[in-house]
Amino acid sequence: MSNRYRKNQIFYFNSYDPFVCEEFGNVFRGLMQRFLTKEQTPVFLCIGTDRATGDCLGPLLGDRLSALSLPFPVFGTLEKPVHARNLVETLRYVKERYPRPFFIAADASLGSEEHVGYITLGAGALKPGAGVSKKLPAIGDLFITGIVNRSCGADQMILQTTRLHIVMQLAECIFEGIRLGTALRETASSQQLPLPTPY
Repeated sequence: MSNRYRKNQIFYFNSYDPFVCEEFGNVFRGLMQRFLTKEQTPVFLCIGTDRATGDCLGPLLGDRLSALSLPFPVFGTLEKPVHARNLVETLRYVKERYPRPFFIAADASLGSEEHVGYITLGAGALKPGAGVSKKLPAIGDLFITGIVNRSCGADQMILQTTRLHIVMQLAECIFEGIRLGTALRETASSQQLPLPTPY
């Protein structure tokens, strides 16, 4: 199964699909098996702020993951968000505490009209703040994004006026997919679900 996954592969999931959580969980598990080494510590980095509706996907997800008691550290919650002002400091802290971190970076993103409400998942880094012209370091061994709204010339305003329902729908789907994916890691490899087609 591991040779199905490679760098620069992006999987898209429609958060309103009834089977999206199982599909996401299966691909998440496969990517972890393919790219995570025994020497590395998985670290969830949920990026965003609760000061803008469209940018609170990361902290919402971080809250849900923290309550799940995963054997992985989670950074970025509603109480203690990871955002543009403290991202570099957070990365420095994680690398000091975990010598070989495997970053799973999650963030909100803007995209085309037809992809609003979709989740992307893949191996590689994401660039937080790119949609609103912020210069921040690329981060992630795996990336997860939720496309919360369409991209246009006023992206900062778009994030401020994004519907909370869409953000919460995306956060819940990602959370449930991760929950299923981490549980699936411990099951027999024969229990596999159909893989979505990478774009």
